[in-house]
Amino acid sequence: MASLLASATQAAHAAAASVLSAAEVKPGGTVPTAVPVKEDSPTDAFTFAGKLSGLNVIVGVPGAFTGTCSAQVPGYIAAFERFREKGVQNIYVVAVNDVFCMKAWKEQLAPAGTPVHFVADDKGAFVGALGMLFDASPLLGGPRSKRFVVVTEGETVTHVAVEPVPSELTITAAEKILPLI
Repeated sequence: MASLLASATQAAHAAAASVLSAAEVKPGGTVPTAVPVKEDSPTDAFTFAGKLSGLNVIVGVPGAFTGTCSAQVPGYIAAFERFREKGVQNIYVVAVNDVFCMKAWKEQLAPAGTPVHFVADDKGAFVGALGMLFDASPLLGGPRSKRFVVVTEGETVTHVAVEPVPSELTITAAEKILPLI
């Protein structure tokens, strides 16, 4: 039994390592629209296929309720109308967390509601397909999203910003991204 568990653990580690080594999406690339994510329920997955018309902003964060993430996301909530004025249709905040965690975080950050979508990538498949996973095991227990912003025109990526240090907020704050749109 122990050897079976060890084999399964090694296989899972190898799979995670291969996902972690995927190339980061670049301007001109496309958003992976067939990868399921969740927003409202743990049983109701959706994909971004058909959801990315016009301009969109996808904000990747390492973890709900973490300090830097909880400092970053309110900027997008507060600036939503300014993004809309520039033609942005939707803002999606994506984290490798479960849907319950993302819903609770949204409620904490925007108790009166917000049109910003909080998306649970509970398996890290969407973020991995973007090439934006990193090994956060020492601090957060497993692979997590890099801190990034991807701006799209439809499904085509027009701008990518990735924080060199995931715990810092230097180039992915709302006020830094808004002038780029």
